Amino acid sequence: MTANDGVHILLLAAGASARMRGTDKLLETVQGQPLLHLIAERALATGCPLTITLPQRPDQRYTVLDGLDARLHAVRDAALGMGVSLAAGVGALPQGATKAVLVLLADMPELTTLHMTKIISARQSTPEALIWRGSDADGRPGHPVLFDASLLPELRDLKGDQGAQSVVSEHKEHVALVQIGQAATLDLDTPEAWMAWRAQTAR
Repeated sequence: MTANDGVHILLLAAGASARMRGTDKLLETVQGQPLLHLIAERALATGCPLTITLPQRPDQRYTVLDGLDARLHAVRDAALGMGVSLAAGVGALPQGATKAVLVLLADMPELTTLHMTKIISARQSTPEALIWRGSDADGRPGHPVLFDASLLPELRDLKGDQGAQSVVSEHKEHVALVQIGQAATLDLDTPEAWMAWRAQTAR
């Protein structure tokens, strides 16, 4: 049995990119391909099954995912917030076969397969935890976040725009931080953030 057994990755990509002022951050080009496609490929490279939440069709995000071995789930009320999208995505998972779910945000371009695998593997090294969360070098918590299957009912009940923070707070004594560096906290939500990141990384 490997650390990946029973782990399902849930990639949240149903948000509206509202702060990008008319462009879609998930379609920004990174390493020659749309960011959403790149993050999905990295997730699949872990060997875990992948479900992706998306807005209702038609939407260009479906086009950039063509050919990938992922389950696509349209979220009817995605505009109501990340909590709604997360609850819908968890509800679409194959519950009987899922022992843990890695919740992954699609707007974090430095997250790699290695980072995801490190968090997934932490299930074996810290089995007393229920939540395993990526953190930067200073211990600042970020993403991705791995949830034990016992917490799936709570995730399915989420509402609003706070994501899973309420679940993490409720079980804070059972959270294990996994240091993966800047990738855990770097998300790009505005044109200015994208411009600064590209200037810094020459990507």
